[in-house]
Amino acid sequence: MTNLLIAGVGGQGTVLASKLIAAAAMNKGLDVRTTETIGMAQRGGSVVSHVRMGRNVHSPLIRPKRAQAIIGFEPAEAVRILHYLSGNGLMIVCDTAIKPVTSSLSGDTYKVSEMTDYLKNNVKSLVIIDGEKLLRECRNPKTLNVALLGAAVESGVFPFGADDMKDALQNTLPQRFIDINLNSFEIGRRIFNETRNAG
Repeated sequence: MTNLLIAGVGGQGTVLASKLIAAAAMNKGLDVRTTETIGMAQRGGSVVSHVRMGRNVHSPLIRPKRAQAIIGFEPAEAVRILHYLSGNGLMIVCDTAIKPVTSSLSGDTYKVSEMTDYLKNNVKSLVIIDGEKLLRECRNPKTLNVALLGAAVESGVFPFGADDMKDALQNTLPQRFIDINLNSFEIGRRIFNETRNAG
C-alpha cells in the first residue's frame, strides 16, 4: 500500500495532480482511492489530497504518521500536514510561498526560511525544490504541479514509473496542453536529481 498526500493552496493544481497519479496507478492495475479536503476558498484556500494505491484499498483517508510521502506545493501547507508523514517518509516541497487566504484575513505573515528550517529539523528525508528555478525553466506557473509530479516520480515513491505518468498526462490533459506539461514533467525529474545530488 502506498499512501501519499499532496498539500497546497487553491489554484495550484493539487486536485489535478492527484487525478493524474490515480490514473497512472489504475493503468497499472492498482486499486486507488482519493479524496480532497478543500479550504474556505476555491483559490487561495488550503487543499490537501489523499491518494492511496495498492490492493483492496477500502478507505481514501490516510491516518496520521501513515503517509510514505508528502508533496508540498507550498511550504506552510507542507508544515501544516507534517503530522501525517511516517517516521521514514519522504517529503518533497517547493520553497515558493503563496500566502493562504486564512493568513491574509488574519494579517499573519511568515517567512519561507522559517518553514523550510522547521522541515529540515523535523523530516528525516526531505528534498526542497527551488521554486524560482522551476518556474524559470518551465516558463508557465500552471505546469508547476506537473513538474513536481516529475520530481516525485524520480524519487521512486510511486508504484509506477515515469512512462506510466507520461501516459496518464497524455490521456488526461487536453491535446493543446500536453507538450508543455510533458516538458515541465521532465524538468521536474531533472531538477529533483540535481537537488538530491547537490545535497
